Amino acid sequence: MHPIGIFDSGYGGLTVFKKIAERLPQYDYIYLGDNARNPYGPRSFQTVYEYTRECVQHLFDKGCRLVILACNTASAKALRNIQQLDLPKYGDNRRVLGVIRPTAEVVGNYSKTRKVGVLATHGTVISESYLLEIEHHFADIQVFQQACPMWVPLVENNEHRDAGADYFVRKNLQQLFSQAADIDTVILGCTHYPLLVPKIKPFLPPNVKLLEQGDIVADSLADYLVRHPEIEKTCAKNGQITFFSTETPENFDEKASLFFAQKVNSTQLHL
Repeated sequence: MHPIGIFDSGYGGLTVFKKIAERLPQYDYIYLGDNARNPYGPRSFQTVYEYTRECVQHLFDKGCRLVILACNTASAKALRNIQQLDLPKYGDNRRVLGVIRPTAEVVGNYSKTRKVGVLATHGTVISESYLLEIEHHFADIQVFQQACPMWVPLVENNEHRDAGADYFVRKNLQQLFSQAADIDTVILGCTHYPLLVPKIKPFLPPNVKLLEQGDIVADSLADYLVRHPEIEKTCAKNGQITFFSTETPENFDEKASLFFAQKVNSTQLHL
């Protein structure tokens, strides 16, 4: 029996993992954060692919056959290559899934104006992954993107609750809505951003729907396991969670507990 792997370049994926663990608590999970090499956002497509592939391989080595890339940058820059170039080499039931497609699959259910905004890192924005995925599922929707380069540092330095965060949140939201005033649905396209929701909501126009990825990805995974019983029946079901980080536990656990909303005890993984 095999645990489900959850990968992120650092801490943000824990906001998605938290929702997955709440939605599907019966399964065993291994979380791996590549904190020693984050942030992934500014790195090239090739570097992100190589780093992500290496971490996915470690999760495979630890017994995972299903891995979720709970990271928008890894999903945007590495997922397609891993699925097309690497998975065929294994010749068995191993799967790697991302967080962008599940979000794109449901966004059309929320937007009435058919104009959607995406707040994300620079790396995710330039990949145009959201544009391509949303167009694939909802050709009538226009997508407007806005990079928010200061949002992740604010969260990782525990300054996301401070008054200084208001300036950057207001600035980036104004930049987004200057592209289209009638955007009615906004996707938080980075797993760090849910911690900024209390800052974001006061600056959103009335009646704009804010989509966080945690619940969406958790529901998508639950549906995937129903549709793929050949994968589901191999998943271990002891309710156990194991955390690994490429950083030391002293540097990882305290911040990780903030994102996961409960105490985290990790083991360092040396790449």
